[in-house]
Amino acid sequence: MSTGENWLEIGSHVWFYREVKPTGQSDRLPVLLLHGLVSQSYSWREVMPALAGQGFRAIAPDWPGYGFSGKPDRRDFAYTPDAFVNALSDFVKEMGLEKFSIVAQGYLGSVGIQYALRHPQQVDRLAIFNAPVSQSAKLPWRLRQMGIPLIGDMLTQDPLLVDRTLEGGGGYRIEDKDLDIYRRPWLKSSDAGRSLLTTIQKLQLKETTLEIETGLSQWTQPLLLAWGVRDPWLPISVAEAIVQANKNAELVELEEVGHYPQEDWPEKVSEVLLTFLRRL
Repeated sequence: MSTGENWLEIGSHVWFYREVKPTGQSDRLPVLLLHGLVSQSYSWREVMPALAGQGFRAIAPDWPGYGFSGKPDRRDFAYTPDAFVNALSDFVKEMGLEKFSIVAQGYLGSVGIQYALRHPQQVDRLAIFNAPVSQSAKLPWRLRQMGIPLIGDMLTQDPLLVDRTLEGGGGYRIEDKDLDIYRRPWLKSSDAGRSLLTTIQKLQLKETTLEIETGLSQWTQPLLLAWGVRDPWLPISVAEAIVQANKNAELVELEEVGHYPQEDWPEKVSEVLLTFLRRL
């Protein structure tokens, strides 16, 4: 089962997304998989075929400014959480998605959670992997320094920051052939670094986590928090706070997995996701 690579132009923005469709007819709802910093849709490459193999259409876009999507100038795209939510709304509309599930991971994946909270009528199920869902969540120094003027300008132009960040988030070595994909946007243009710098500067983590923590406490649809317990940046206590506030939420601990579960151990992620998505 192969992963399709596609580009979609919406207004002045160009989206790149990966898609795997199930073979034959299926009445299962699509699944939208959203990546975090400093990742891209490629991180879901092994999870998507597993979902499609069980009848789920799996769609994973690169956020604007990331991966192989367009890298708009900050004058044309604000890089704030609201700007990403609005862009995702345009993407969903253009893709013709009416009812679907969201899988969100990481600091930028948190925008997907905000989208779900603002459009609950569209979201059937919400699965969260190691994202800032509580006001106790902090931006780690490894990421925070990328937003510091001058220092961040230099750091975000280094393609090796991808290696250090992705491997530092879980402690696992990533194969060179995969790192080549992650580094490619940085090697192609300095715009990738500028997008990352601007995103971190405008992350608005305090306001974002307040919205997410409050919204998830009142979320009524199926909710999964699956947590890589080796995450050095977001301890599982961040997820436990949500489960304590919402008794309908399910918490699954992923042993030997770090901040990027889909990269560290995709088989575990696929198993947990399929159990959650297929549950009646």
